[in-house]
Amino acid sequence: MVSGRRFDIKDLSLAEQGQERIDWALQEMPVLQRLMERYSHEQPLQGIRLSACLHITTETANLARALKAAGADMVLCASNPLSTQDDVAAALVKQHAIPVFAIRGESTAVYYRHIVAAMDHKPMLTMDDGADLVSQIHKSRPELIGEMLGSTEETTTGVIRLRAMARDGALQLPVIAVNDAMSKHLFDNRYGTGQSALDGVIRATNILLAGKNFCVVGYGWCGRGIALRAKGHGAHVIVTEVDPLRALEASMDGYRVMPLKEAAKLADFVITATGDKHVVDRPHLEVMKDGCVLANSGHFNVEINIEALEEMAAERHRPRPSVDEYRMADGRKLRLLAEGRLVNLAAAEGHPSAVMDMSFANQLLCAIHLAKHGRKLEKRVHGVPREIDQEVAKLKLAAMDITIDQLTEEQQDYLSSWEEGT
Repeated sequence: MVSGRRFDIKDLSLAEQGQERIDWALQEMPVLQRLMERYSHEQPLQGIRLSACLHITTETANLARALKAAGADMVLCASNPLSTQDDVAAALVKQHAIPVFAIRGESTAVYYRHIVAAMDHKPMLTMDDGADLVSQIHKSRPELIGEMLGSTEETTTGVIRLRAMARDGALQLPVIAVNDAMSKHLFDNRYGTGQSALDGVIRATNILLAGKNFCVVGYGWCGRGIALRAKGHGAHVIVTEVDPLRALEASMDGYRVMPLKEAAKLADFVITATGDKHVVDRPHLEVMKDGCVLANSGHFNVEINIEALEEMAAERHRPRPSVDEYRMADGRKLRLLAEGRLVNLAAAEGHPSAVMDMSFANQLLCAIHLAKHGRKLEKRVHGVPREIDQEVAKLKLAAMDITIDQLTEEQQDYLSSWEEGT
C-alpha cells in the first residue's frame, strides 16, 4: 500500500499497466473525447474544487481526465470497497496527478477514511455513485455545504437515498440525478448492466447458462438488461417483481413471472437488481436447490441477507476467486458471488466503455451546469436538463456515423398547434 497526504492507493508501480487500460477504454468513449477536447480550451470548471466518490475503473479514469481538462481541481475516492482497479488508481496518481483514495478490498473503516479525505478537499461540487459522499457531508461535515454548488448522482440506489433525504427536509443542496437521464438509463442500465453482470457471473463460476433456470429479482432497467442477456445465453429466465406493471411487462416480454419463494425452488441462478434490502431472505434461502448461485447487481451488499446465510450455514469455503460456497445443515450448497457486492465490478470489469461514454458525458455536462447555475437551483433532486440529454445522444449518433431526419417547419407548426384537426 502506498499512502501519502494526497493519495492512498495500493501500488504506484502499477501505473504503466493502468494507463494502457485507460487508453484502451478511451477508444470506445468518443463522446467524452469530443467534450474533453472542447472543454480543455474553454475551462468551464476552472477554480472549482470537485470530490468524486465513484467506482475507480478505466472509464471513471477518463471522466476524471475530462474533468481535469475542463479545469476542475479534483479528488477521487471509491464508492465500493471491491470495485477499485488498483492499476487505474496508480495511473491517475502518477500519470495525471489526480489524488486517489482507493484500494481494492479495503476495510469498511478504510473506505470511510477515504470518504473523509474527499471531504477534506472542501468540495464545491461532488459526484456520487450511491450517495455515500454527499450523505456523509450532511451527517458529519455540514459546514461544507455553504460553499457547495451542488452534486450529481450516478446510480438508482443513490437517487432513492437522495429523494428520501429531500422528503425528510434533510437535503441542503441541489442534486442532479444523472442516473435518470434517458441517455443514461436506457443504455447504461439496460445494455451495460446486462452485459457486465452476466460477465461477472460467468467469470466467477464458468458455469454454462444455457438450459439453466435463471431468476432475475427486479425488472427495472437493470433487470431488463440482465434478463435479455441471460435469455440470449439460452437460459430459462424467471422474473420476480413487486410492481404489477413491471411484472406484466416481463410476462409480455416472454418471461415466467412468479413470487420469489416459488422461483427459489427452481432457480440455478438468482441475481438481484432492486436497490432494496433483503429481497433474498431466509425463507428463500431455506428452499433453494442445491448448487444455486446467488449474485447481486444492485449497488449495496444488502439485497441478499448474508447474515442469515451465514447463520444457516454449517461451513463456508472459497472454491474459486469471487465464490463463497455455504454448506447448509441439510447438505445443500449455496454459492454467493463477490461477497454479495456488485457482481459486475467485483467479479468482472464493470460496464463496457461505450455505454459509460454516455453516462460520464452526462456527468461532465451536469457538473458544468451546476458550476454555472447551482446557486440558483432549488435544494432538491433535479432531472438532467433535456438539452444535456439531447446533446449526449446527438454526439453519440455522430460518433457512430448515424444521421437522422429533422422536422420541417410545417411539421413543427403542426405539432405546436391545436387548430388543425380531421
